[in-house]
Amino acid sequence: MTDFTTLGLSENLLRALADEGYTTPTPIQSQAIPELLKGRDLLGIAQTGTGKTAAFALPILDRLAQGRLAQPRRVRALILSPTRELATQIAESFRAYGRHLGHMSIATVFGGVGHRPQEDRLRRGVDVLVATPGRLMDHMEAGAVSLDQTEVFVLDEADQMLDMGFVHAVRRIVKQLPKKRQSLFFSATMPKEIGQLAGDLLTDPVTVAVAPVATTAERVDQLIIHIETSAKRTLLRDIIVEKKPDRALVFTRTKHGADRVVRSLEQDGIAAVAIHGNKSQAQREKALAGFKSGATPILIATDIAARGIDVDGVSHVINFDLPNIPESYVHRIGRTARAGASGMAISFCDGEERAYLRDIEKLTRQKIPAEDRRGTITEAPRSASDDRDERAPRRDGRNGGGRNGRSAAPAPGRAAGAPAGQNRRGGKPGFGKPTGEHAASHARDGRPTERNSRPAKPQNRDTGAAEASLGRVGFLAPSSRPARPAGKTDGRREQR
Repeated sequence: MTDFTTLGLSENLLRALADEGYTTPTPIQSQAIPELLKGRDLLGIAQTGTGKTAAFALPILDRLAQGRLAQPRRVRALILSPTRELATQIAESFRAYGRHLGHMSIATVFGGVGHRPQEDRLRRGVDVLVATPGRLMDHMEAGAVSLDQTEVFVLDEADQMLDMGFVHAVRRIVKQLPKKRQSLFFSATMPKEIGQLAGDLLTDPVTVAVAPVATTAERVDQLIIHIETSAKRTLLRDIIVEKKPDRALVFTRTKHGADRVVRSLEQDGIAAVAIHGNKSQAQREKALAGFKSGATPILIATDIAARGIDVDGVSHVINFDLPNIPESYVHRIGRTARAGASGMAISFCDGEERAYLRDIEKLTRQKIPAEDRRGTITEAPRSASDDRDERAPRRDGRNGGGRNGRSAAPAPGRAAGAPAGQNRRGGKPGFGKPTGEHAASHARDGRPTERNSRPAKPQNRDTGAAEASLGRVGFLAPSSRPARPAGKTDGRREQR
């Protein structure tokens, strides 16, 4: 099949594709769309940037356009996404493709924003709902929405759902769906647990695999730089100055590490902004908007953004910290070389990360070119504030630092003189209100939260909760200055 007109889509959808400048479907689109139009279940194995959002959005819109509108508190098509950013981009794609359908209602549900506007929208009924699991369960328990009339269910980025601890929540949501439905399952990798989940959700599915499992994009030039941990900060600055990237996405392992990278770059006169789970929704949207517009071309992110950012023109991905889960490396560098473009992925590797590098090369079945710059870069100076930041939080929520193990100041959220076991709200010390979708107080689902997370071990998967641990950071900024507020020729440009 050579163009979208041969896939069997309605005229209104073809008009929208023409508006978007799409002419030639990608492999996953040409293989999946005809089967989905027949009502088949589908198992899609495709790395990010292959055009899979259009592959499922177009046939869903085609199907829904032929039926009646959603009834109050009902959802006709449900798409589950692991992150707010990805949910927003999927919804934007649905709106773009369905622009000529007129009556189609599309809504998003995720954490970090108020419940009431979402409840009001759900009570009116939604044709296409894109949601993250935690917030959707909140609305279901509150009676704002029911899934008993849902016709199509899509689980997108299933392997990241597993990494972030959402599998139990997904299974609880699936139990509320009708037995008779069309189910679509997409994953970039297929570990054993994901294969089992797919087997439980799908009925006689057609399988579409457009790339070998866990392979990196062909147009990404990769480089490993062996360097001391304390020299990473200087190396990052030098690379940005030398390469002058159009847009660079820099990945750290922890939220605190991301904030420190931003501070150090600003000290060097380089504008940067961070995006991670501790940022409010408004801050995350502002950071992404600045990155997309080019106003802030350096974005520092944790793995929460690895599959939630689809920005044209990302010329460089820099792994300030190598991920301890090899699949995350594939997802990270997939942020560049999108829509047929080329890109560069540069990864820093210190002595503690060599085991991670071996796992990455084993998974991707390739030897990544490497340079050894150990001993060639002057290490950044350390300050007293850096030493305080580096220490991991104690189990009672307070940072050590006073003599004889005493805390130099009351724990956050506890007034001076308050009992050590109680803060002003009567809760446990050191724990404020959780922020971010994966800190939405769903420990009852069996998935980890930031309240009970522990530093990840090398053999474990990166999870959203693991960001809560300071862990080992790439460098320590030499100042305690507070972080600055974060504020188309084919179908590849589909994850908008």
